Amino acid sequence: MIAHGKNIKVFSANANPKLAQDIANIIGVPIGNSKVQTFSDGEIGMAINETVRGSDVFVVQSTSYPVNEHIMELLIMIDAFKRASAGRITAVIPYFGYARQDRKAKARDPISAKLVADLIATAGADRVLTMDLHAPQIQGFFNIPVDHLLGAPILAPYYAEKFGEDKGDLVVVSPDLGSVTRARNFADRLDVPLAIIDKRRPKANVAEVMNVIGEIKDKRIILVDDMIDTAGTLCHGAKALKERGAKEVYACATHAVLSGPAVERIAQSEIDELLVLDTVTLPPEKKIDKIKVMSVAPVFAEAIERVYEDLSVSTLFV
Repeated sequence: MIAHGKNIKVFSANANPKLAQDIANIIGVPIGNSKVQTFSDGEIGMAINETVRGSDVFVVQSTSYPVNEHIMELLIMIDAFKRASAGRITAVIPYFGYARQDRKAKARDPISAKLVADLIATAGADRVLTMDLHAPQIQGFFNIPVDHLLGAPILAPYYAEKFGEDKGDLVVVSPDLGSVTRARNFADRLDVPLAIIDKRRPKANVAEVMNVIGEIKDKRIILVDDMIDTAGTLCHGAKALKERGAKEVYACATHAVLSGPAVERIAQSEIDELLVLDTVTLPPEKKIDKIKVMSVAPVFAEAIERVYEDLSVSTLFV
């Protein structure tokens, strides 16, 4: 229910048009009338075909593949709304690209996540609404408010319903040490034990499993991660778990980036089912039988309504 006089408007660039439409439908407003296009030389232009003066504008755009193009679309849209005198501009970024470049891992590395945060704020965004940042501390890279939603409250109930009371042999597994906190919280939601895959990574996108910490023999496994890129870590982990006696291996993640050989790897892997959210739009060729997609539209719609009405968003984090 609209609580005050300013208009709420939801716009979409080209990364998540269906998700943006779903969000607008739930809120009960039409999707904003705008068009983002690319000129023959690669430059991006846009047109806003309705007034936004004084409006509370929400721009839905994941910075997924093609990452740089989608970032520029977002920045140009924000700039256009700012110059059109929008009352407040919220960048709704279901998947925040460059989040893996969040620190200097070695000498002379860039911190690209901070750069992108600065660009979004400089373009004119007043706040950011996102989900499952690869590194939660990226919130601190922004000098504007950030509402950081979680995918677990959507993913965990699926397994609670799927397995019901039959959870005696269920174990949540973290695919690496960096995901332990996320997996532990997930395990707490389901009230099941936690195990950890301890691995070393010889080079980027290549993972070698060294050991599994925890009891997984004759267990049903849920591998939990925030994102799946080339799927090497996930598929390698699933194989190691099956080799060590796991009965079934399920996997879930918030962001289905699925680049390179990811879909082929998943199709041929030991994973029985992969559950992902639609923060990244999956093209038809990536929608295989093993992959089940759930929508984040209800959560983002509620968060947008709460931001609009100046209510707390923290209740959506639990």
